[in-house]
Amino acid sequence: MGDPGDFLDTLRGEADGGPVALGVDLPLGVPRAYAAMRPESGFPAFLDTIRDWPDFFRVCETLEEIRHERPFYPARGTKGMTRAAHAAALGFDGPSDLSRACDRATAERPPGAPLFWTLGANQSGKAAIAAWRDMLLPALAAGGIRLWPFEGPFRSLLAPGAVAIAETYPAEALRHLNLKMRGSKRRQTDRAAVAAPLLDAMIRLNVTPDPAAIDTIMDGFGADPAGEDRFDCVLGVLCAINVLMGHRPDTTPDDPWLTSWEGWVLGQTALPVERNENGSGTSL
Repeated sequence: MGDPGDFLDTLRGEADGGPVALGVDLPLGVPRAYAAMRPESGFPAFLDTIRDWPDFFRVCETLEEIRHERPFYPARGTKGMTRAAHAAALGFDGPSDLSRACDRATAERPPGAPLFWTLGANQSGKAAIAAWRDMLLPALAAGGIRLWPFEGPFRSLLAPGAVAIAETYPAEALRHLNLKMRGSKRRQTDRAAVAAPLLDAMIRLNVTPDPAAIDTIMDGFGADPAGEDRFDCVLGVLCAINVLMGHRPDTTPDDPWLTSWEGWVLGQTALPVERNENGSGTSL
């Protein structure tokens, strides 16, 4: 994608004056427990605020460094490094408050990672830091960016010259496309095993991959570590197209927290469930 600061302008140039629909595999929104402590009207206004916070994107080394103006943690593995301790340092009631509603498990998929956590393979904090700091904030200052779902239904945000950005989630996209993944998407052989149904999904969406893309899909997106990223990218593109074609909703469940602060995953309909001690779940 090149320089993140130039990426959206590159997309505009390729669109040649048309609207751009962009799905991103990173958090757009903050947990409601964090939002409840903020004076802004919602997440877009909050992004404008953190522009003046020099330490917001600097990951905390210790629990003592954590504050609302510096919520990302931990920089590395240390003693006492738990999500419960992280939540307590932010003044939350418990570790579940670190997650947005769309980060939580549903009856259809496992949970995603909480926004402010930055350690290990199951984390999205570093993606949020890079994208918010290097792409979103400069683009919002320049104008022409519309964030879903904070500014309306996704299709309504598509306007000439504008970039409509929505959060996608690969584990969710798999289900939207009726794809069943056996094993791990980190393994090339397991990605290659869903090549045929993935190409079938493209046909259903009137998507025509070029020969190089077909070869990449059939090969399981390559043997290098970035193969998983290429796989996720294709899932995100198809997720957005699926919504734009009207096969999935371009709105959120009826909850004002989602459209003001927390955000949602594009096309998701399953609500989060709360797991009881016996392993059963109830919808929230």
